[in-house]
Amino acid sequence: MRHGNKNNALGRKKAHRDSMLSNMACSLIEHKRIQTTLAKAKALRGFVEPLITKSKEDSTHSRRVVFSYLRSKEATAALFRDVAPKVAERPGGYTRIIKLGNRLGDAAELALIEMVDFNTLYSAKEKAGAEVKRTRRSRTKAKAAGDEAAAKPRSKATGEDAPAEPQGE
Repeated sequence: MRHGNKNNALGRKKAHRDSMLSNMACSLIEHKRIQTTLAKAKALRGFVEPLITKSKEDSTHSRRVVFSYLRSKEATAALFRDVAPKVAERPGGYTRIIKLGNRLGDAAELALIEMVDFNTLYSAKEKAGAEVKRTRRSRTKAKAAGDEAAAKPRSKATGEDAPAEPQGE
């Protein structure tokens, strides 16, 4: 029975589950996004987000605590060197889970789990949208510009625009 047990066992014993989550967390830190099943992605989010929060404070103690979970020097160093400075001002929600559909072999739900601040597609759109401020313009100016272009004389021989003639004063 699982009275009050809130973790998803993922069909594995505790040692296997801990090793799998540790390996997945190392891959996520290294590659910034990984594809896995939806259940594993949800379990990984609960595993890696506290580690990212812990990495915001760069001390020997926090490095040792994170290393005890990840068990990889390279992933721990990358977390403190690359990830922590980017998420320093973010209060939480460091990962995003995107559902991808079902796997062909066993119809398992697939998901993409990625770090929010490292996705250049979404952040570039948000930054570009914030910088470019569009104003509403009336259509009369657009029509006037179109009429002006239509009224411009065209050369009969080549079909190109004729040179502008100086207007008399």
